[in-house]
Amino acid sequence: MARRIPTPLRTSVEDIDAAKRIPVTPQTQSASYRLAFVDEEFMTSEDLRGVRLQLEYTKVEMRLRERGIKSTVVLFGGARIPEPGKAAWAAKNETQKRNLEANSRFYTEARRFAQYASLTSKALDYRDYVIVTGGGPGVMEAGNRGAHDIGAPSIGMNIVLPHEQAPNPYVTPELAFNFHYFATRKIHLVLRSRAVAIFPGGFGTLDEFFETLTLIQTGRMERIPLVLFGRDFWDRALNLEVLEEEGTISPGDTTLFTTVDTAEEGWGVIRRFYNLPEVRLQEPSPA
Repeated sequence: MARRIPTPLRTSVEDIDAAKRIPVTPQTQSASYRLAFVDEEFMTSEDLRGVRLQLEYTKVEMRLRERGIKSTVVLFGGARIPEPGKAAWAAKNETQKRNLEANSRFYTEARRFAQYASLTSKALDYRDYVIVTGGGPGVMEAGNRGAHDIGAPSIGMNIVLPHEQAPNPYVTPELAFNFHYFATRKIHLVLRSRAVAIFPGGFGTLDEFFETLTLIQTGRMERIPLVLFGRDFWDRALNLEVLEEEGTISPGDTTLFTTVDTAEEGWGVIRRFYNLPEVRLQEPSPA
């Protein structure tokens, strides 16, 4: 946390402690008597939604600023894609099992891609090109794991879901965040981004890709490299040329992103865009 500025006034922390020692009376046991900022019923009320949005934004902003992180490389992709050699835990039938396990190659490419970014970040004192993912399993785990391979910090931005979910074990603990609002989470995922890598995934990945693409297309965000991994996957999943033919997007809008197959290709797109020095990975990737 940031260093507390000395003040002659009592702090909120001191008053929280003092409030725990007050006499038990009908008045002190009333919900109205609780300090507002420790009153969960009040803080989670409908009227305080705007305050909660601000708190989620501000907490993460403070932590990243304290760490000196100025820019990031974002990895989006499917939570269901397994590590090579492991079972497709999310498969609902044999076809899904076969396809998900075949798509485990994208786990490898995401891990290698994160290694490239993290080696570049290392030369910049881990202040720029820091890997950030949604913090979960699958491709997200691979991204944080690639940074971990290099000994680099990485960010994980989880969100509370109906089913239990914990951050993957490769997220830097001090940079593991948890969100209630998807909107605040997506702001922080792209706020410092210098590049976005999109691996095969489902609705969540498509949502994140299209929101970033829309921000760039509408001029609400500077153009940065958007790199889709898996030519065959995306050629079958998306047919954006139809939108151009029908006139619902402008000619050339489909050039706002680049499709690649390998980590080397993907990092090469970003390296050339920013004129970054080449980095080399050890072979094979660390186990």
